[in-house]
Amino acid sequence: MTSIDRRKFISGAATAAAGGAALAVPGVASAQNAKVTMKMTNAYPPGSPFYVAGPGSPTDFCKKVEAMSNGRLKIQHFAAGELIPALEGFDAVSAGTVEMNAANAYFWSGKAPAAQYFTTVPFGMNTQGMMAWLYHGEGMKLWQEVYAPFGLTAMPMGNTGVQMTGWFRKPVETVKDFEGLKMRIPGLAGKVYSELGVNVRLLPGGEIFPALERGVIDAAEFVGPFQDRRLGLHKAAKFYYTTGWHEPTNVTELLINKKAWDKLPKDLQMMVQMAAQASVVESLSWSESVNAEALEDLVKNQGVKAQALPKPIVDKLKEATMDTLESVAASDPLAKKVHTSFMAFKKKHESWAALSEKTFLNL
Repeated sequence: MTSIDRRKFISGAATAAAGGAALAVPGVASAQNAKVTMKMTNAYPPGSPFYVAGPGSPTDFCKKVEAMSNGRLKIQHFAAGELIPALEGFDAVSAGTVEMNAANAYFWSGKAPAAQYFTTVPFGMNTQGMMAWLYHGEGMKLWQEVYAPFGLTAMPMGNTGVQMTGWFRKPVETVKDFEGLKMRIPGLAGKVYSELGVNVRLLPGGEIFPALERGVIDAAEFVGPFQDRRLGLHKAAKFYYTTGWHEPTNVTELLINKKAWDKLPKDLQMMVQMAAQASVVESLSWSESVNAEALEDLVKNQGVKAQALPKPIVDKLKEATMDTLESVAASDPLAKKVHTSFMAFKKKHESWAALSEKTFLNL
């Protein structure tokens, strides 16, 4: 090949390469700007503060994602009953009928016993400890492992903080008062109450008040002063108990179809994760801000008697909780794995909390 031929060859190759690059750029840009639409269902009824609407809620999360992605990812939100019934989100997301669902993982205990640990554990860790286990312990990894057989992935999307024991139509003075009591209570706490003779009912939020008002149930647990007042639970029962034993924290779950998740570009995945983390902080701080006013109103103006459960009852509940947790762990290898991880992290965290939060609160 002569020097002139070589120059022509090199020049031609460079031109072709430049042309190829020019052709490739629009393709990359097109992929990056492609718009994705997903559907999110919810276990809670339309308009529910925290669980559906307001700061840090699922609808707020959807707005955050759309804004962060500049419209590339739009999530259409449907409250309970608008697209599917309240507690059918797990199956709908697993089947790919919808891509996302907002609820609490303990609703799915019948499908995966270990799922309960990712919402809350009776006499378990407080919010700081729970979120530390999820984000910086083995929690998130185990969550994915539990849901993998169902074609699902999940992450935290909210937190109410500590919750109230609940509303009772009659005072609770001894453990015997639980015998035959009909109570709405989900999760591991429901199993604990069952050991003490409680007839446990699992009802969606929107069905609690009418059931309590009509005497279909004798007691009910929901969230805390603000949320409970909104449902009107104080109009059906006046004895309001606390300790937070059953839900020292409460994590809202963002459930996602794994195939749909894997198809998202990495930057959109990161936006979803960051919007979810922001929603955890915002929903928790919002809950803290509204509960004090609501509790004061309930006690001063609504005739509510707010009080702690008697210590002998709490001691018995703790004893029953230990038995229940051991039983759950023994029922399923994966549940045992999650239980072991949770309890090991709890033990370490409590040594720090005893010197920090507990000391501060006691003094």
